[in-house]
Amino acid sequence: MFVGEYLRTLDKKGRVFIPSDFRDELIKGAVIVKGFDEPCLYLFSYEEWDKLGDQIQPKLITKSDKSRFERWFFSSARKISIDPQGRINIPPELIAHAQLKKDIALIGVSNRIEIWDKDRWENYYKEAENKFLQNNDAIEELGN
Repeated sequence: MFVGEYLRTLDKKGRVFIPSDFRDELIKGAVIVKGFDEPCLYLFSYEEWDKLGDQIQPKLITKSDKSRFERWFFSSARKISIDPQGRINIPPELIAHAQLKKDIALIGVSNRIEIWDKDRWENYYKEAENKFLQNNDAIEELGN
């Protein structure tokens, strides 16, 4: 399980150091793909990636929507590995999708790591925190 927030720097070649807390689950390889609800990236271990297709399928309503989503989502996926220095290399088209600049945030979100532009992440986090701290009903909804 991935948890926590880590601030990192993306180098000019698109490489970023993966926190040691995350590396053990990614040592056999990983898949990086476009995030689909925010401009970010999702990083899955091979094991979680294999489970993903079964999890996505039942949530889509029509066959054409399912096909469209699968084409868009899975075509952006790239298999990657961690180099001996503990880095991954993010492909340029995925850097562009997530609008990543030099400073980025790696966020542990249960079965995946999300990769965000640092400023965008900080703004998103503040908005989410304000919503949940000011609205106890929203927190209660999470339990349902």
